[in-house]
Amino acid sequence: MSKLTEYTLEVYKVDRRKKDGVRLQEKIDFDPMTGFDINRVIEGYVKQGFIVELYETYVVQKELLSGKEYMERYDTPHFCSPSNESYWSM
Repeated sequence: MSKLTEYTLEVYKVDRRKKDGVRLQEKIDFDPMTGFDINRVIEGYVKQGFIVELYETYVVQKELLSGKEYMERYDTPHFCSPSNESYWSM
C-alpha cells in the first residue's frame, strides 16, 4: 500500500526580467494522493515548458518554548512560526 500525503506544487515560468530568472505562476494544493498521480500532473506542466517544484504541504516543527511538536505549512514565514525566537519576541 502506498503512502498518501498532501502535496503543494509550485509552478514557475522562465522570466529573465526577474532577478532569479523565474516567476511564480501558481501554487496548487493537492489532497492526499499517491506519488504516481502527482507525477502525471508534474509531467504535464514540464511538457508545457514550466519549472515545477514539489513540496510536502505540512512539516513537523518543534515549538521553541514548550518543545511540543506540531504540524506547520512548509511556506510559513519564520517570524510567524512558534518554532522561531522572533515569533515570541513580538
